[in-house]
Amino acid sequence: MEIHHIGIAVHDLEESAQPYLKLGYTLEAQGRVESQKVEVWMLNSGHSRLELLRATHPESAIARFIEKRGPGLHHMALATSDIRAELKRLEDQGALLIDTSPRPGFGGHLVAFVHPKWSGGVLLELVEP
Repeated sequence: MEIHHIGIAVHDLEESAQPYLKLGYTLEAQGRVESQKVEVWMLNSGHSRLELLRATHPESAIARFIEKRGPGLHHMALATSDIRAELKRLEDQGALLIDTSPRPGFGGHLVAFVHPKWSGGVLLELVEP
């Protein structure tokens, strides 16, 4: 699998985007994922993507993450062409899955998360574009 994007939890999307815009990233897409209670800005350099995530509700996973750890690196997303097959393969290998089936993610993609206890402390997001 290849890296699809790096997710960064932020307080303020516009302010947090500024350093990356100065580095040559552009705003590729923006919107909300109501089911996850987040607002998203996807930045693209042409070679990599950064997903800035701002909580829209105090009970969202991003709000809890920021409250506990502060803003910063939240997850690494890996692209897969068949998320269901990948989840089954990982489950068969003993991976600790947060999601055993995909759910809707930003941009209409299907996503599923793998627990950081399984992946060396890094929250992994599988993405089927």
